[in-house]
Amino acid sequence: MASDHEQDLDAHLQRFARRLPAWAARFIRWLWKPGARWVRIPAGIVLILGGIVGFLPILGFWMVPLGLVVIARDVPPLQPLMVRFLDWIESKWPSK
Repeated sequence: MASDHEQDLDAHLQRFARRLPAWAARFIRWLWKPGARWVRIPAGIVLILGGIVGFLPILGFWMVPLGLVVIARDVPPLQPLMVRFLDWIESKWPSK
């Protein structure tokens, strides 16, 4: 059974995916499936590491929170923190 935080994280990602182009939303839905864990964890680690060197061109510090959100799907202790972070982001990002 999924925890409340996991369900909240899923709900945030579903709302976010609705704001993306169709191809990006499909990728997010695929990445969030349980079978994609083998892609999700390495992708999250790469995003975090890329964000650490965010001062370089193309890479950016924005990659760290994105990597944490991706990894939070598979690391339950991160879920409450990421849900609070995404709540804050949504409060700052006006809805359409």
